[in-house]
Formats: sequence, C-alpha cells, structure tokens
Amino acid sequence: MNNRFACIKLFALLCAACTSAGAASEQNYPARPVRFVVPYPPGAGVDIITRLFTPELSELLGQQFIVDNRAGAAGNIGAEIAARATNDGYHLLMAPASIAISHSFARNLRYNLKTDFDAVVLIGSAPFVLVVHPSLPVKTTRDLIALAKASPGKLSYASSGTGSPGHLSGAKFNAQAGIDMLHVPFKGTTASVTDVIGGRVSLLFGNTLSVLPHVKAGRLRALGITSAKPSSAAPGVVTIAESGLPGFASGTWFSVLVPKGTPRGIIRRLNAAFNEILKMQDARDSLGRQGVEPRGGTAEEAASFIAAEIESWAQAVAAAGAHAR
Repeated sequence: MNNRFACIKLFALLCAACTSAGAASEQNYPARPVRFVVPYPPGAGVDIITRLFTPELSELLGQQFIVDNRAGAAGNIGAEIAARATNDGYHLLMAPASIAISHSFARNLRYNLKTDFDAVVLIGSAPFVLVVHPSLPVKTTRDLIALAKASPGKLSYASSGTGSPGHLSGAKFNAQAGIDMLHVPFKGTTASVTDVIGGRVSLLFGNTLSVLPHVKAGRLRALGITSAKPSSAAPGVVTIAESGLPGFASGTWFSVLVPKGTPRGIIRRLNAAFNEILKMQDARDSLGRQGVEPRGGTAEEAASFIAAEIESWAQAVAAAGAHAR
C-alpha cells in the first residue's frame, strides 16, 4: 500500500513538473529561430506576403523568423511538411486559399487541413474582379448572366489553371447563376489575362493587381468584384452580389497555421504579434499594394473562417466536377 501511494505521489509530482516546464516554455517563447514554411516559390504572392511580416515578427518577439520555401503540388508539399513538423511553436505555415481548395480537389492528400493544423490568425483577403473583353455587349453582371442564358455554352472564362481559385470562382458563378460558361485553363495568371485581352476568351475572375491596370487602360471592362462588400482594392467597382448575383462571394486569402496541438499560450502570443503588425500603417499599405485587405482577429475567428472556406470551396469543386489527377 505504501508503495502504491508513493507511486501516485511520484506521478503527481512528475505531472506538476511537466505542467510547470510547459508553462515556462510558453512564457519564454520564442527561445530560438522560428521556421515559417511558405508552400510556394520565392516571388509568389504568398511569399511576398510572408516576407512583409518576418522582420516585424523578429523585432517584436526577439528571434529570427526564417522563410522556408517548399513549393510544389499547388502548395500541398509545403503544407504536408508543416503538418508533420513538431507542434512546439517553432514551425508556422502561411496558408493561402489554395490549401482549402486542395482539401476537396486534390486526391490522396497526405495531410488533413481540418485535423492537422490549428489556426493562428487570418492575415488578409484578396477579392477577384470579374472582367470581360470590351467587345462583349455587357456592362453589368446582370447583363452577363442574361447573355450567358441566351447563348448557353458560347461564353468562356479563363483561369490560371484547373483547381485554381479563379477556376472555381467561375464554377461558383456558373452554379449560382444557372449558366454554362466554358472553363479555359492556362499555365499562370499572365497567360490567362493576355488571352482575354486578345479576345480569345470572353472573361475571367482575376486578382486586382493583374487586371485593374488593363481596366484603367480600356483593354478590359470590370463588371464587379467578388468581395461581400465594396473593396478599397478596386475603388468604384460594385460587388457582384449587388449587381446581379445576390450572396456571391469569392477570392483568395492568407492565414497563419501551426501543427495541431501547439500550446495555446504560444498561439495567443503569435496571434497578438500578428495583430499588432496588422495595425501598423506601413504593413497595411504594403498589403494594399499587393491587393490584400488586412483582416486580423482571434485564432478562433480564423479557424471558423477557414472551416467555412473549406465547405464553400468543396461546393465549388462539386459544381465544377473537377479533381486533380
């Protein structure tokens, strides 16, 4: 009996010691450099966004934040690496919307966005602009829907590739409007925009940086923006929701994730640091130049947003009837 009580006491002491060590670890975080996985190559949009934050994070938290580019498979290689990393707060992932799309689009993923990650913060969102070639006889989203219904299968929309946010935004549009526009995938954004400008494809859902300069030059016509409300990223462009397709919203976004089970105290500290940076005018201006609207908020809000996006993109994938090979 005495041995039994001794074992119980020893176990309790060990648990208390582990709890104390864990608390101390959270209080001292970060005690060494932090790796920030970016699942796309240097120079990609998500890479640029990440590098806007790393110097400020290093300044605020007193340790270097090192960008680790792990490109490939539409972001899934980097996401898998981050999912398998130690959940100690020293491995972050900058996740774009393509990761949420992959959850239902890609086959045989070796990670699960829902169960392998915890959210830290939503960095920002970037809506698309629906643009058409000027020769198309439409001025509003409502006009476009009417034309598509009058000429089923005759209109086409470009994207940067099958399974891209632009592709699935078009699929959402088709499904919600009850129309049938043909999807024409390209290898990259530049090629898709070029063919719409050339009149070989009717329209596309493009990011503001890629299409608005052409709208200003008269080479493209903007019908609407995919955000739920008017956006500073596209001044004067009405939302698609208010110009012919109520409730429509789409676009890309950027969120910081950590491996599942990362201590909550560390997540709270990271969340506070990101939110502090997002309040800085220089950071907000830098994001704006990338066509991104700053968001921020709690880790719980970011988790809810991502969960909703997973379901929304799953519906778009189903509407498109598309899957990765």
